[in-house]
Formats: sequence, structure tokens, C-alpha cells
Amino acid sequence: MLYDSAPSIVYEIMKKLRETVRKILHEERDTGGLSPFLCFLTMLSVLYSGVIGLRNHLYNIGLLNIKKLSCKVISVGNITVGGTGKTPMVIMLAQFLKENGYKPVILSRGYGGKRKQAINVVSDGKNIFMGPARAGDEPLLIAQSLDGVPVVTGAERCLTGTYAVEQFGADVVILDDAFQHRALHRDVDVVLLDRNRPFGNRSLLPAGTLREPLKALRRSDIVVLTGIEGSQMESSQRSLVEGHTGHVPIFDGYRRPKNIIKADMGHKYPLDYLYGKKVCAFAGIAEPEYFETMITALSGYEAEFIPFPDHHVYTTEDIEKIKNISKECSAQLILTTEKDAIKLIDFEDFCRNIYVLRIEMSVSPFQDTFLNTIQGKLGE
Repeated sequence: MLYDSAPSIVYEIMKKLRETVRKILHEERDTGGLSPFLCFLTMLSVLYSGVIGLRNHLYNIGLLNIKKLSCKVISVGNITVGGTGKTPMVIMLAQFLKENGYKPVILSRGYGGKRKQAINVVSDGKNIFMGPARAGDEPLLIAQSLDGVPVVTGAERCLTGTYAVEQFGADVVILDDAFQHRALHRDVDVVLLDRNRPFGNRSLLPAGTLREPLKALRRSDIVVLTGIEGSQMESSQRSLVEGHTGHVPIFDGYRRPKNIIKADMGHKYPLDYLYGKKVCAFAGIAEPEYFETMITALSGYEAEFIPFPDHHVYTTEDIEKIKNISKECSAQLILTTEKDAIKLIDFEDFCRNIYVLRIEMSVSPFQDTFLNTIQGKLGE
């Protein structure tokens, strides 16, 4: 999609490169004549492993300082690149904490946002001050989903955390995507793993999807195995996870569809509104196959699906492409994700004609136990 306007030779080269990387990251190692590329990535992984190992060792022995805030800190992160449901988990935890008398504030790096000041207030809990281009799509999505919970972005979490305490009276901050951000002490480390590919091909970046060696999981306080509703995990895979996490409690989390809204007015529709309809869907998210699977289950038909890169910034050409494909496949409606919808605010006419599938996180069947475990650790 991204290279349609480029000469065909460039497009084909990039397409082949992306497919090769996908095979490597997803354990399909039949890379044919491109095996030297895999060797090159593996060498880079060895270098990356050395740097990460040294960094973690320096934190472990105290040569790198870990700062502590005057409030409680929860980190929601993962050990791999890609989508594991961090955003809906952050939203669920913030809602729970607010309902139980806490004053949570969300801290994010603001990946993809153009506002690069040290402290950027996306929302004060009542008003949203930035659009997706400045805030980043995920911080804005979190801000739109939470009433009464401020969202702040900035690279230095200790600085934004101190600001959250002083300006918003935060008694707990939730760090979005911060398992590797060891410079700030946390009271609870929640680590999410994809139940289908918890460790990818078990190789470190860039030859695999691991951000850290598996032994880093011993730093976690809670592990959540995430997937879509109905997804099952092989017992051997679960045993493998348990072997690397030790005595850390493990829960099952599910990203499940919540409802459907119109992108322009926010009118809500029940999930069965999709049933029996032919859908043209598009998404620029880390794991688009989850979204595609949900749509197929809800509509009863295989969706015409148009994937874009994660954090994709949509152009007029992209919108025209989506419209054309929708017409060609005689789709009855066009559907996307909340994360993508917030980046379409400049395309008002298009938004009048598309729908958004909203997703929420559920920990089943022991959600109360999970949330009580979080609250118990905050009280320690």
C-alpha cells in the first residue's frame, strides 16, 4: 500500500523485503536465497543482546540510578515488539483505579506525536488539548476513552510523573509501554504476552521480536496472556511461559469487541449490527490479523481487509484507495479501529461513511482476582 506511487521495481523490492522480515519474525525460516540477510540480522541481534545485557546489569547492581516518585507507579508493558493489548489494558486499569478512589494519571512517551516538549499535557481529564499529530494516536485514544483521568506525554517519565503529582494530585501513575524503562521505580510491573506467539521466534531484535532476553520476565509482578475472545493457548506454550516467569501470577486477558460507533457523530450500534453484512475493513496497527478475525466472527463473512503499517498517517491517496476497494468488493460498510479513526479527523466526508469497532480488555475468568492483586500490591 505504502509504495503504490513508487516505480514498480521499488515496490516489488520493498514488498519482498517486508515479506522476508515477516517470515523471520514469525518463525517461518524458509527464506531461500535471502539467508545472508538472516545472518546479518542475527549478528545485529548479538550486538543488541550485549548492549541490553550490560544495561540491565548496571541497573541490577545499582550503577545506573533508579528514581522513585512520591506516588505509586504501575507499568504496563511487554517483552516483544508489536501489539499485545497495552492500550486497552491501561484504560481498564485506569477506570478501575478511578472507581476505587484513586487519582490515576497516564504517562506515555507519545510515540508518533510531533509535540516533543519535555512535558505535554494531552488531557487534564476534562479537556483534550492535542490532536493525533501532536499527541500520538495511542495517548489521544486513551484520553478520549477516559473521563477524569489526565494523560501526559514526555520521554523522561520521572519528570512527567513528578508533574502529574504536583499538578493533578496523582496518587498513582500508569506507565504505558514501560517495562524496559528501568530508570523509574515501579510498584507493579504488568507484562503482556501474546498467547499465540508469546516470544515470537525467541530471537532478540532485529532478528526476532524480543526486546530483552527472556530472563527479564523475572522482573515482572503480573503476566497477562492476551488474545481475542475464544483463542486458546497450547499447554506446552503456557508451561514455557511459566518456566520463564517463576512464581509470578499469570492471568488470561482477552481483547473483545465492545460496540460499534459512527466515526463522525459517535452514534452507537450493537455488535450484531455487523452480522450478515459484507465489510471492507482497514487498519494500521501492530497485529492487524486480530482485527480481521474479529470482523469475520461478527459479520459471518470474510472481510475485505486493507492493512497499513502501524501508526500509519493517512493521506488522500489512501482514502481514495479504501473507497475504491470498498466499491469493487460491494461492501455494505467500511470499518476501522479506534486508533485509526482518530487519525482521520481531517477527512470529514469520509468519516461520515465509516464505522469504528471499539475494543476493550477483559481478564477472564478471574478479573476480580487480577484487579485485587493490583490493588494489593499498591498497598504494600
